[in-house]
Amino acid sequence: MKQLLTITLLIILSLPLSAQNYPHIFPMKERAAVINDMLKDKVENYLPEMMRETGIDMWIIVSREYNEDPVIETMLPATWLAARRRTILVMHDLGPGKGVETLAVARYDVGEVFKKAWDKEKEPNQWKRLKEIIEERDPERIGINISEIWGHADGMVVTDYEEMKEAIGKKYTDRLVSAEKLAVSWLETRTEKEMQVYPQIVRIAHQIIAEGFSDAVIQPGITTTEDVVWWYREKIRELKLITWFHPSVSIQRADPESFDHLRTFDSRPGENMIMPGDLLHVDFGIKYLRLNTDTQQHAYVLRPEETEVPDYLVHAFENGNRLQDIFTNNFKEGRTGNEVLKMSREQAIEEGLKPSIYTHPIGYHGHAAGTTLGMWDAQGGVPGDGDYPLHLNTAYSIELNAATYIEEWGKEIRIMLEEDAFFDDSGVWYIDGRQREIMMIPRVPAKQ
Repeated sequence: MKQLLTITLLIILSLPLSAQNYPHIFPMKERAAVINDMLKDKVENYLPEMMRETGIDMWIIVSREYNEDPVIETMLPATWLAARRRTILVMHDLGPGKGVETLAVARYDVGEVFKKAWDKEKEPNQWKRLKEIIEERDPERIGINISEIWGHADGMVVTDYEEMKEAIGKKYTDRLVSAEKLAVSWLETRTEKEMQVYPQIVRIAHQIIAEGFSDAVIQPGITTTEDVVWWYREKIRELKLITWFHPSVSIQRADPESFDHLRTFDSRPGENMIMPGDLLHVDFGIKYLRLNTDTQQHAYVLRPEETEVPDYLVHAFENGNRLQDIFTNNFKEGRTGNEVLKMSREQAIEEGLKPSIYTHPIGYHGHAAGTTLGMWDAQGGVPGDGDYPLHLNTAYSIELNAATYIEEWGKEIRIMLEEDAFFDDSGVWYIDGRQREIMMIPRVPAKQ
């Protein structure tokens, strides 16, 4: 029998993947054009205001091949997969209404945006050429990527920092300041053009999750959680996309084992058979057009006699949705992440919920720069990035869980939800909606 089940599973996993109707996914050439257009738009129409708001006259980013600054990766053209040799980008604020001058102290243009400003044949020393550019413009505040709080804004390595200081001299070294706030602003701000494509990216992720959590992939009693994880990895590749983290699939069920956060997200059992009556959870993300998704959703495997999700699980899921509402309703420009976390937890507890909130920014990076709103092991607040205020036009993975005691199972379970959302002057709205009910495996048509 065991051999028969193994053969059956191999047949299922080797079948062509179902032809789900995914939103259009651009071929590589078109993706490059979209990425380059969004970059050009952001530099021309958003960067000037960012530099003035953070008081940086000149922003210098230095990076060497295979040791890329996290910010420079977001500024390279789509056809550059890494910095080349030592790449130095210079952004100089020309003043109100004049935009930002963008230069590359490199052997060639860095895409359409950063124009070559170094002729090695005339001046062999790259650092000396940088000094000349600085002297010609004489900026008062020169921002470099050093930061104690965000790794994303701490991309300047010691070697480049020391060589740069020696090259530009004491006068301009004394004008070097941390570009931390500017780097975070660049990374966390979502532009109008980015938000035109982001809903489609999140929709693709949602549809991949839905297909994986269906009887097109899962055969109870045969399929394991690891089988589904690797199906997700294969599906991402089939669609010519990439992921920024390895997906996870876990089970909560009517057994004596209690919820353990570390095991759920880190040390999951390698082989966990999916059975009728299981509540499944997935943590999944893709990267497309330089933007990331991060989603957690649930599905329930129907027992033979069932045609809908049990009421006790529906109630638990509603608690999760309610916690989302409480939390996002507390977003307000200028409030810190720690303030929103505290307000939301207090309100949820007052309503009888058992909350855990661990929300992070999302965009160019999965765990992105910006305001952190709790961590699963830091529910009292997060020093540093949790003290950072919320800004409009930023995106977040609304990640949290609500615990509910299930009498029928004799244990407490967690509804662990994560959905990508955008924060603007209208409030928080989900980029492609959010899960409002537990998916069923198999799907049962709604009652007429």
